[in-house]
Amino acid sequence: MIGLLQRVSEASVKVDDQIVGEIGRGLLVLVGIERGDTKAQADRLLERLLTYRVFADAADKMNLSLKDIDGELLLVPQFTLPADTRKGTRPSFTPAASPVEGEQLFNYLTEKARQRHGKVATGRFAADMKVALVNDGPVTFWLQVGPG
Repeated sequence: MIGLLQRVSEASVKVDDQIVGEIGRGLLVLVGIERGDTKAQADRLLERLLTYRVFADAADKMNLSLKDIDGELLLVPQFTLPADTRKGTRPSFTPAASPVEGEQLFNYLTEKARQRHGKVATGRFAADMKVALVNDGPVTFWLQVGPG
């Protein structure tokens, strides 16, 4: 399971010109779900998202997490993130979970995030989304959670 997190001062997602999710200061996370991913991996990714220290403390060091600053979280399903791009000029989507599996795990991740953090917005699974953000820094990290 992959989480491409971006520290933002604001972010939003539109579907059919309607805002379906928006946040202020916090993290925008593009979520890629791979074949074989499990709820345990979703739990581990969520733990990392909530506690990964990417926000500045009083000494301007990245020592504070989303939980520490009481920031907001925007989770956006991203089918293309797990694509295999190692060869050729067209991505292979073989590594991505099936739409049914992907949606189930994304919904599970979202539900757990709302239980643990509260300030959670989302994009819409399998929709044509328009994502807008103000990347603060810019600060962007690729988190990948594998089995075990």
